[in-house]
Amino acid sequence: MCATRGTKSAAQPTSSSGSQSDWRSHGFPAHWRKVVQSQEDALRDRVSDFVRSRVMPCEPVLDAGGPQAAATLRELQDQARQEGLWALPLPAELGGQGLPFDRYARLAEAEGTSDHGPAALGSAALLDATMLWKHGSDRIRDRYPARLAAGELRACYAMTEPDTPGTDPAGTATRAEERPDGSWRVSGRKWFVSGAAGADLVTVLARTDGEPGDRGGLSLLLVPTDSPGFRVVRELPVFGACGQWEIDFDGVGVDADHLVGGRGQALAVAAERLQLGRTLRCLRWLGQAQRAFDLMCVRANSRTGSRGPLAGHQLVQSHVFEALLALRTTRPLVHEAAAKIAAGLDAHVEVGLAKVAAARLLQQAADAAVQVHGAAGLGPDTPLPALLRTGRAARILDGPDELHITSVARRVLRTYERA
Repeated sequence: MCATRGTKSAAQPTSSSGSQSDWRSHGFPAHWRKVVQSQEDALRDRVSDFVRSRVMPCEPVLDAGGPQAAATLRELQDQARQEGLWALPLPAELGGQGLPFDRYARLAEAEGTSDHGPAALGSAALLDATMLWKHGSDRIRDRYPARLAAGELRACYAMTEPDTPGTDPAGTATRAEERPDGSWRVSGRKWFVSGAAGADLVTVLARTDGEPGDRGGLSLLLVPTDSPGFRVVRELPVFGACGQWEIDFDGVGVDADHLVGGRGQALAVAAERLQLGRTLRCLRWLGQAQRAFDLMCVRANSRTGSRGPLAGHQLVQSHVFEALLALRTTRPLVHEAAAKIAAGLDAHVEVGLAKVAAARLLQQAADAAVQVHGAAGLGPDTPLPALLRTGRAARILDGPDELHITSVARRVLRTYERA
């Protein structure tokens, strides 16, 4: 279906027997391969194989966007369904396989090794489908979550605005005015909305009471994107890549029963969504960082100059050591956050630590891999430019490092005030 990128540096590492090694490309330490195969291990391996053999070869097509990318994604999704890998973490009530989040966390690394893995395997809908299923009205629950889980609809989430700091929702200026019949009219502009151009639904943070600067009075409304007055303004490339968009609401009518979580309850629902969403991204960044690390090590061993393989150079060895250290120390932080969320415990500190560590890890591992590849790491023949771009953007999008550092430190210091 899709051609594999044809460069030596993009090859998968091989075992001593000459067969391709799966774990090295998908974020799993070697010793896990020695564990007796359980059903979960087998499922993890199947996900890894699917991403490596089906999704990765299609990345250039999927990255380009357009009709061919959409058709390719649908084909991958059909294959995932046929192989029983579709919608693994989504609730069984919605047609998913209902895998508990703590068990899914291991699979999320494998899915996230490719940026397109979650969409191909149906888990990209997890945030929107579960939010609407848990907090939506009866009408929302009847109409949308199951179709999102099935891949029939796509949704996006609009929170950040051009003229207010994205870290402070109190500055939200987008307004939803209640009409006599209980419905709403939404006006405002949002930007850096992932996937907005192809979305059928958008959950928008809007002010239903008070004025910008007030902490209260914020609500979430679900808006079908075919509603009159909704418009995609422009694409916002991130370091030249697509995926983020600016959108406009010009008096968009929204039915009364399309309020998500109740009037004035946006911050509580958003906090729940953000904790889960950030942890999911951290898990996927782990997979991508491992991929960059593997490519670096393959390149170091295969690239030979007048003074022998790059692997013999101390500065290259330093890149390998530092990236491995970051991988080994970040992975436990991320899985601790996932375990707390799965247990329904407060995970603000754990998620904050994980988000900063995983974003830094991906940037560090990708940058080191590019350096070891030299000019080849800058071109289109490896996924390294995309991984480096994702790693740098990860330190800003979904909450910048500074926000999480400050938030975690304040929470920790407050515990000492009470001691």
